[in-house]
Amino acid sequence: QREERNQEATVYVGDLDDKVDDTMLWELMLQAGPVVNVHIPKDKVTMDHQGYGFVEFTSPAIADYAIKIMNMIPLFGKPIKVNKAQQTSAKGQTIDVGANLF
Repeated sequence: QREERNQEATVYVGDLDDKVDDTMLWELMLQAGPVVNVHIPKDKVTMDHQGYGFVEFTSPAIADYAIKIMNMIPLFGKPIKVNKAQQTSAKGQTIDVGANLF
């Protein structure tokens, strides 16, 4: 098991089609630079993913580059959203949690 994920080098990828899996997302994001980890949370009952995932790159600069070139790229005819990974706390403040949003 890996140590801490690098929050600054992790991007959120949303609006994923049902056909997208970890391998496909890894291959797509590899076009931006070296990928360290891909995680697409799955529903515990249906085992279907919930339309989003997280990709960790080797550096924050590559993550920023991925956001610039991959945001709104159509995948299975559906434009994907690529942004910085972050989670909002109950108080509305942004807290850093890496890609451990499950």
